[in-house]
Amino acid sequence: MNKVFAVLLACILVVGLASCAPGSNELRGSAPEGGKTAGFWQGVWHGMIAPISFVVSLFNKAVNIYEVRNSGNWYNFGFILGLSVSLGGGGAGGASGVRKRRNRAD
Repeated sequence: MNKVFAVLLACILVVGLASCAPGSNELRGSAPEGGKTAGFWQGVWHGMIAPISFVVSLFNKAVNIYEVRNSGNWYNFGFILGLSVSLGGGGAGGASGVRKRRNRAD
């Protein structure tokens, strides 16, 4: 019975992870009417305001946290950079380890 359960659990896990895979973005590189595609700096800004945009998007269907009409990899890089700025990036974690070591030495 354990083998059947393990196989069933593995199948559920594989299907669950596959359903989270992102699809292709057909709108990438296409500009909205009268505008330009979102680039690096707009990606940084969108990443910085993503937590606020997420809350607003729960109540307003017209608000998205990610611009699908973007320039590609540079927008993605800017978005992740902006997210790390707004959510506290990895720098604080490294500094806390140094503080812990110093406190032990005292």
